[in-house]
Amino acid sequence: MTTTEIDTAVSLPRNSNQALGIGQFACDFMRAGMGTPSDSVLHRTTMFFTDSVLCGLSALACRTNAPTVLRDEAMMYADDSGACCFGSTCRVKPEKAIAANASAVREWDSNGTNFGFNPSLGHTAGEFGHNDFYAVPLAAAQVAGLDGAAALRGMVCLDEIRGRLAEVFSLKSYRIDHVVHGAIASAAVYGAMLGATPQQIESAIGMTVAHYIPWRAIRAGHQLSDSKGASAAISTEVAVLSMLRSMRGFVGPADIFRNPEAIWRQFEPTDGDSPFDLVLSHSGDDFAVMGMHFKLGLYEHQSAGALQGLIDLLMQNPEILAEPDALSEITITAYQPAFGIIGDPAKRDPHTRQSADHSMVYIVSTMLRKAYEIFGEGKTVADGNDAWWKTLMLAPIDYGVEALHDPKTRSLMETIRFEHGGPEYDERYPDGIPTSISITLEGGRTFESGLIMYPSGHARNTTCDLEDILAHKADLLGRISMDDAASTIDRCNTIGALKVDEVADLMDFTIAERDSVD
Repeated sequence: MTTTEIDTAVSLPRNSNQALGIGQFACDFMRAGMGTPSDSVLHRTTMFFTDSVLCGLSALACRTNAPTVLRDEAMMYADDSGACCFGSTCRVKPEKAIAANASAVREWDSNGTNFGFNPSLGHTAGEFGHNDFYAVPLAAAQVAGLDGAAALRGMVCLDEIRGRLAEVFSLKSYRIDHVVHGAIASAAVYGAMLGATPQQIESAIGMTVAHYIPWRAIRAGHQLSDSKGASAAISTEVAVLSMLRSMRGFVGPADIFRNPEAIWRQFEPTDGDSPFDLVLSHSGDDFAVMGMHFKLGLYEHQSAGALQGLIDLLMQNPEILAEPDALSEITITAYQPAFGIIGDPAKRDPHTRQSADHSMVYIVSTMLRKAYEIFGEGKTVADGNDAWWKTLMLAPIDYGVEALHDPKTRSLMETIRFEHGGPEYDERYPDGIPTSISITLEGGRTFESGLIMYPSGHARNTTCDLEDILAHKADLLGRISMDDAASTIDRCNTIGALKVDEVADLMDFTIAERDSVD
């Protein structure tokens, strides 16, 4: 194996055994003191962790299908040395707890997002990914009896591996689901935290890639199914199971990134090397998590630019809301893949929540409908960008059965034209989320947002009060999740300071049961 130290990072060149290198990196990061991320990295990771937990708890409180099924399944696999599901102190098989918790976190599609963009290294493959995987280091800490600082470091390590893989290899280009990157990182971090050797981690990564590759078929079709939201959970479950098998002696394929029959070289043929170099940070500020983005409510991340544009227009042009019957047309212009994914004509008539949260016309129409309703009550909608985001924040109820068929929303959807902006827009992604929106009222009065690149929640946005908006989101989802969520939010926000017994009891709270949104 060849590795190169680059001050605060390790380079795994394409002519090296990168699977073994990832295993060595994870072990050194978690056990040899090499992993020393800065306070800003730890703080941002904590923000993503808290956000993910509140997303998961509210999904369970609303009895969404896949998280409920997987949590019930996990509770059938008791294991006194295992890990805990959300809202339980009962120990179960760790891979089952991880699947249940990761599914809940992902269900709303409202947690963090990365875009695989690192121009400083020329690593701009642009693969998506999401902060779905914190259940892995948390379960590992519960199983191994580690404190919150170790769990938080594991979260940083996992985001670093999956985030850097997203920068160098675009799975979506070959119709493979982006969760493969997270599954590889999950195997590595779980193994490192449980005392596996780098060779055992290499074996587990090999098994994961050779046996369990999810195609984007899970995201195809006119109405999306549970498989879309549970993809990360299922892939992580089998990755951790592969790691456990490897630690028991099972030997999987070696050197999987250079394996000529594995996905990497099948899709991007080489003369024997991996198709990419990989650089993994171990200390300082330059971690992948620092470039990841927050969703300020429930919406597909590709729609964030349009939502920011809508808020800008409403904030700057009050006559739009003052004349609801004068609206004649809304035009949204965006880039590929936004145009292809959430602009898919099949998404113009969503009948499931999973389809609605991937429908640009539904998402924008729902936020505008909320603005009309609030304005119609005679209220001043909001004062400034942050207040607008908090006032109009899309919540689970906005994707419930009644909301899906709201006549006002449906009529607004009919006014929207969604256009591809061509090269001018495409070349600006994934640096930003290049989108523009125009609203035309009767008489030809048209209001233009201009090009939106870094909407609120984007890692390169410098204008919004991110922590204030996220605190509102946590409170919104927390009030759905439990009768008193403040203490749970506080515990999540201090994960890095929790003692071993506090990590073990982190799931000790009661999840409320609210009306289903399905």
